Amino acid sequence: MLKHFHPSIAALLIQITATVTSGVLIALFSPSAGLLEWMILQALLAGLLSFVARLPVWWIPMHLLFIPMVIAASTLNISSTWYLLLFLGLLLIYGKSFATQVPLYLSSESVNQALETLLPEQQQFSFIDLGSGCGGLLKNLANTHDNGSFHGIESAPVPYAISKLRSLLGSGYDVRWGDFWKHDFSRYDVVYAYLSPVPMDSLWQKAKKEMRPGSLLISNTFVIPGVAPDQSIRLNDFSNSTLYLWRL
Repeated sequence: MLKHFHPSIAALLIQITATVTSGVLIALFSPSAGLLEWMILQALLAGLLSFVARLPVWWIPMHLLFIPMVIAASTLNISSTWYLLLFLGLLLIYGKSFATQVPLYLSSESVNQALETLLPEQQQFSFIDLGSGCGGLLKNLANTHDNGSFHGIESAPVPYAISKLRSLLGSGYDVRWGDFWKHDFSRYDVVYAYLSPVPMDSLWQKAKKEMRPGSLLISNTFVIPGVAPDQSIRLNDFSNSTLYLWRL
C-alpha cells in the first residue's frame, strides 16, 4: 500500500509507525529498557517495514540508520543553525529532487564524446538537455557543433545560476529556469535526458505526444519500461553508462 504514496511520505509513515510500535513494545514487555534498546528495536522495525512494503532496496539501510544517526547527531551539541544552513544548501543545489525523484547527475566526458558522434555534422539541428545541471555538456557540444542550437532547462538554483553565467560568458548555448514537464519538446530535433528510473514512462508519453517524426530521444543510463531502444551505446566511464536511443 505504501508504494502508492510519494517515497518521502512513505518513509515518514514508516518511521512514525516504527517509533510508536517500538515504544509500545518496550513499555509492555521491557519497561526498564533504555534508549539503546529502544533505538535498536525502532531501527529494526523501520527496516523490516520498508522490506515488507517492497520499497526500493536502498530505503532499508536508510531506515535502519535514520534514528541512530539522529540520536548520534543530538549528542554532538551542534547548533541548529548549522542544520538549517545545511538544509538550505542542499535545497539550493538539488532543488525539487525530493518531489521529482531526479537527483543531480553530471554527464561524463565519455557521454560528451558519444553524443558528438551522434549529432548531425552539417545540417542545422536543435538540442535540449533536460535538467542541464551546470551546463558542462551543453558547453562542450556547442564548441564542437556550430551547426547546432543548444538549449538547457534546469530547476535547481545553484546549477542553474552556474549554467546561466557560463552561457552569458559566451559558451554558445541557452539555458532557462523551469520545469521541463511544462516545456514543449516539438521544437527540438534531439532531446537528451539523464534522469532516474521513476519518470521514464512519463517522459516517453510526453515525447510521443510532442516530438516531431524523425527526432531523437536519448536517455543516459535509464530505459523506458516496455519500450526497446532503437540503439544502445555502452560507455566505458566511471558509472558504466549506457546511452539509449529512440527514433520517434
